[in-house]
Amino acid sequence: MLHKLQKKSLVEQVSSQIQEMIKNGVWRIGDRLPNEADLMEQFGVSRNTLREAIRALVHVGLLEVKQGDGTFVLATSELSAVLQKRIQSAAVLEILEVRHALDREAVSLACLRRTEEDLAQMAKYRDQCLQYTTENNLEKFVEADWQLHQTIAAASYNPLLIDMYAHLFEEIQMSITSTTEMNDANGAGHNDLILAIQNQDAASAVHCVDMYISHFKQIVLPKKGE
Repeated sequence: MLHKLQKKSLVEQVSSQIQEMIKNGVWRIGDRLPNEADLMEQFGVSRNTLREAIRALVHVGLLEVKQGDGTFVLATSELSAVLQKRIQSAAVLEILEVRHALDREAVSLACLRRTEEDLAQMAKYRDQCLQYTTENNLEKFVEADWQLHQTIAAASYNPLLIDMYAHLFEEIQMSITSTTEMNDANGAGHNDLILAIQNQDAASAVHCVDMYISHFKQIVLPKKGE
């Protein structure tokens, strides 16, 4: 039996618009939102409505209100907010195992579905990784490496996987940045992975994933007897 659709309340509408603006990069993580008066004028709502919408987003972890300082963005989505909290309490091994599973599936699907444009984007970020390795710029290298893996995930053309990867991998990358090493082996690994995806060789692509996850584990996990 069909039920009549319910209209969203003003609070829900304002909350949704704020979430959409955060998602679209109007306000990024760490940014302070405009003051109440500006937001009330922008959304055309009362102070009470705006405050209820803000409270709702604070409750799910997207925003943080600092008394006397303003309202700040903590996460890009409800999913990201939940994952931030969960990953903060996760062990490094748990994080690596989750990344391992996601990367294996992402590269397998990318091998089946990648386009020439996808391959060009992967090559672009691979070249950036090599450039920042030469410049010994770890921060830029980590960003390029993240973009490369995001591009591979996007080449899966699975919307749900892409969405999960976008939110989860950001937190994983932040959590294990210390495992990233800038050296020639990284460049070779990127080349081998992209070549496998280009050749639609899923077995080789998955092997590349297995190799770099194994390398990460050797760096961050304590050895027996220590």
